Amino acid sequence: MTTLQPDKSLAAVCGLFCPACTFYIGSTADPDRLKRLAERSQHPLEEIECHGCRSDKVTYYCRTCKMVKCTAEKGLDFCGECADYPCVDLQEFQAAWPHRLELWAAQARIQEAGYEQWFAEMVEHYACPHCHTLNSAYDLACWNCGASPGSAYVARHKEAILAFLAGRK
Repeated sequence: MTTLQPDKSLAAVCGLFCPACTFYIGSTADPDRLKRLAERSQHPLEEIECHGCRSDKVTYYCRTCKMVKCTAEKGLDFCGECADYPCVDLQEFQAAWPHRLELWAAQARIQEAGYEQWFAEMVEHYACPHCHTLNSAYDLACWNCGASPGSAYVARHKEAILAFLAGRK
């Protein structure tokens, strides 16, 4: 069973839940996944390793995150605290990939209940209903036990995920 305690370093300013990121899972729990990601992205392992959006070790893709820079400049913890929320940058970011579909709900929940409560809810949302392993939004089946769907997130957004993956081939 997953026993992950709320940790702001694993709560992205945009509302993503870092422990459900395929790069994070590869970096912390599934080294074979990280190797496959490195091959697919044609980046060395050290460039794709990630320990959370607010950590010192983030994947190459997240090193230039506009939202991290903006919230830091404004002294904010999350984008939802900003008077300009949701800005054009965040709207474009949210629309680009299926793992970002719930950013608006995440920001609302963080503001309503606090990041600690939201974090606990996300652990359940991304956990396998059978073995409680945390899965990414793209793990249609649990990477640990093979149960399908891999999480409540996948159950909710399976069609959008499949359409996105089919378009990438």
